[in-house]
Amino acid sequence: MEIRLAKSAGFCFGVERAVNTVYELLKDESNHPVYTYGPIVHNREVVGDLERRGVRVLNTPEEIRGIEKGTIVIRAHGVSEEISRLISARPGVKCVDATCPFVQRIHRTVREESLKGRNIIIIGNAGHPEVVGTKGWSVREAAVIETAEEAQNCPLDVNEPVCIVAQTTFRATKFEDLVARLQEKGYNAICMNTICNATQERQTEAGEIASKADVMIVIGDPASSNSAKLYEICRRVCERTYFIQRAEDLNLQLTGTEALIGITAGASTPKNIIEEVRSHVGSGNEF
Repeated sequence: MEIRLAKSAGFCFGVERAVNTVYELLKDESNHPVYTYGPIVHNREVVGDLERRGVRVLNTPEEIRGIEKGTIVIRAHGVSEEISRLISARPGVKCVDATCPFVQRIHRTVREESLKGRNIIIIGNAGHPEVVGTKGWSVREAAVIETAEEAQNCPLDVNEPVCIVAQTTFRATKFEDLVARLQEKGYNAICMNTICNATQERQTEAGEIASKADVMIVIGDPASSNSAKLYEICRRVCERTYFIQRAEDLNLQLTGTEALIGITAGASTPKNIIEEVRSHVGSGNEF
């Protein structure tokens, strides 16, 4: 039996950069106490470890206003312009921006194009923190589209120019479909495929492995959007696809006829958890 681990599995550049930023800040007492605005990544294991080291998660503007000293880290998903300015303006508080550079590029695009008079359409999940933050960089009310129905019912005036961007972890094929639907409605749009290259590579590789595998394992936090999308992609081509957070979540019962077990992991899954799962599967343990 072969166990094939996707080369792209685990922390992406932006997530690794953000997580490492927090751990580095903890080494210097002058930075303490250390806070993050929202969980630094969508992974409870990572967030739990940071909390045990004293890092506190802030979730509202009111909580930011209550901080009088220390360091507040903006997470990889980014925040709105309003929240960014609020953190930076706190007297006695250091603001460290760990927003993924690819997300920052989207923020700049949304701000610049909206200032030019274009309406903004963000293709993504309206409740995802990255999308919430991106929406907050538009000087005009931005529309968020996630489904074909929402594309069909997009409220923006087709006679006004539009700029379309995407959540960095959105599924590439679905993005293309929704853009086509919007174009069919007659929008005068410039379209920027801002899906991260690492995301596209991860999704493509996961689908290719799953199409050949007898069993596919996707490792990620339930709150992780990109992990959930990996599961959707793999489940389409491999019926025996499991979505787990840690090795002990895996209820894997092998028949002995399996030739290939594939493993991939979301962008917020740390290497130690991936290795733990691979080790347990390789040892033949059942959970």
